[in-house]
Amino acid sequence: MKERLRRIYNQSTLATKIRYFYLMLLIPFILLLGFLLYNLWVVNRSYEGMINSSVAASEFSLDFKKDFDYETYLLIVGNKSIHESKLDDMLDEANRIVTRLEELTNSRENTSRLNSVKKYLKNLGIYKERIEQNLMEGNKYEENLEIWENDVQIVTDLLQDTIFQYIYYEISDLQHLSTEYRNIFVGTVRFIIIAFACICTLLLILSYYIPLSITRPIRKLSEVTDQVAKGDLSVRFDARSGVEVNRLSDSLNTMIDKINELLAQVTKEQVRLRKAEFELLQMQINPHFLYNTLDTIIWLAEAGKQKEVVDMVGSLSEFFRTSLNQGKDIIPIREELQHVKSYLEIQQVRYQDILEYEIHMPEELEKYLIPKITIQPIVENALYHGIKNKRGLGHILINGRREKNHFVIQIEDNGIGISEERLAQVRDKIQYRSPAGNDIYGLYNVNERIHLNFGEKFGISIESDYGDGTVVSILLPYMEEGV
Repeated sequence: MKERLRRIYNQSTLATKIRYFYLMLLIPFILLLGFLLYNLWVVNRSYEGMINSSVAASEFSLDFKKDFDYETYLLIVGNKSIHESKLDDMLDEANRIVTRLEELTNSRENTSRLNSVKKYLKNLGIYKERIEQNLMEGNKYEENLEIWENDVQIVTDLLQDTIFQYIYYEISDLQHLSTEYRNIFVGTVRFIIIAFACICTLLLILSYYIPLSITRPIRKLSEVTDQVAKGDLSVRFDARSGVEVNRLSDSLNTMIDKINELLAQVTKEQVRLRKAEFELLQMQINPHFLYNTLDTIIWLAEAGKQKEVVDMVGSLSEFFRTSLNQGKDIIPIREELQHVKSYLEIQQVRYQDILEYEIHMPEELEKYLIPKITIQPIVENALYHGIKNKRGLGHILINGRREKNHFVIQIEDNGIGISEERLAQVRDKIQYRSPAGNDIYGLYNVNERIHLNFGEKFGISIESDYGDGTVVSILLPYMEEGV
């Protein structure tokens, strides 16, 4: 029925639409009158609600502080046992009253005060439990007395002050609402008297607004085109009047959809380009690492250490095999760990006096996916910027843990650590994607590739204390191959 009426109106002539407007002249007055009556009802209901709230608030014992403090003191000095104490009943009654007040009050400030009261009551419950625990353990009279003096009495003071404020502002709002209620009632009576006298005047005004209602769709169309010209492609024009305007609306919306598709395609291509750039960067393996490794192999061969040469060549081969990995950018964690292990085995030969490492990864995590060459750059940073800059034996620990919606891989070292100022700079560059220079490009590259493959909520975070080492955490989703 509604669609049929809308279709009839849209296909009507201008003269017919004008007649419709005249017939609908009284509708705004009826709606306004209903609105005023509704406001009267709402104000009256609010008035009653505030009265009920004030009455309920009065149920909250004004002697609560004195009674609760005294009851707590009796418990501490042993005049009452835990079972004889009425502290639980007092807290339950207070919470019941607060819950009822939350249902009655309409004031945001008083709601905030009630939230504070609930926190105070919760804290009193905690202090009560601590006192009871101390009583059961025995010989803690001084500690209980300190809790009573420094915690319980202060919180009951705050609670009592907050309840007094609640009652005061409820009464103040009640007075204000009473004045508002009286003004609305007088205004409503005045409106009813003069409403019909205004109809004749509004007939003249309507002669101006009828043409305006005809031109409104055109103006709206112009506003939409202006928004599109400014770059806002989320707008749509919903034509409700006239066949010609409907056609313009459809054409404009189609054009906006096409523009959005083109922009999405361009954005997708940009993402692909960024991925390609990162893949190119990760292929540019540090030549110094390769040169130093080959020099070490030559040195071992000249020293006649055939087994060490075989092991190191095997590790280097495994390192490059995982780096290439048939062009795959996302690999299981078990393969990434093999890549890191190969790297560490090579470096341990070179830095055997200062480097040891451990890898503890739960077996159930090894099947999940990670961007290739994610852990190795972080381990490299730990070695070259942490362990090498601190005297003594360095230790690198790689472990993983499960969490509810994701899992975390941590790379921890006991190196020199990072100063607070430098740590803030590193975090800022990673967060705002401004890797100026080459000092953090490895971390930036890792973080960006995680964002590109898994979304913005995943990535890396860094914690460090200068002199005590650094911990880099990698946040990843539970994603398997073929899923």
